[in-house]
Amino acid sequence: MKTSQDWLALAGRVLIAYLFIPAGIGKLMGFGGTVGYIASKGLPLPELGALIAIVVEVAVALALLLGWRTRAAALVLALFTLAAATLFHNYWALPADQQMMQQLLFTKNLAVVGGLLGFAAWGAGALSLDGRRSARHTGTGGLRAARA
Repeated sequence: MKTSQDWLALAGRVLIAYLFIPAGIGKLMGFGGTVGYIASKGLPLPELGALIAIVVEVAVALALLLGWRTRAAALVLALFTLAAATLFHNYWALPADQQMMQQLLFTKNLAVVGGLLGFAAWGAGALSLDGRRSARHTGTGGLRAARA
């Protein structure tokens, strides 16, 4: 039997993935612009950085969406988001007229990290590939899947 917690976990995974997957596709479609933006921040190897961002935002977020290796996917996304917040939304180093928007984006990223850490701690729930795997191995019908 699926609980309200399982449905809420599914909704949370969908909403978080909706933040990352379109962003990653946008980076892929505008690869040159992504590389240029990374280079403008003074970061080394901007092509590699763009590729890493695309893989994380598309492939790892897709794993989170499907609930496959959810804890690892959530942890990778959390670390990536924390790095992005620090490197690209460093409002404290900007002129006063640019700080408010960048502080908002920085704070939003921290909130996303908080949600991702919840999935890293508790897993995806029964409505996930992890949940299906757990249900098969435990014979519980998915009741213990939140720990998958």
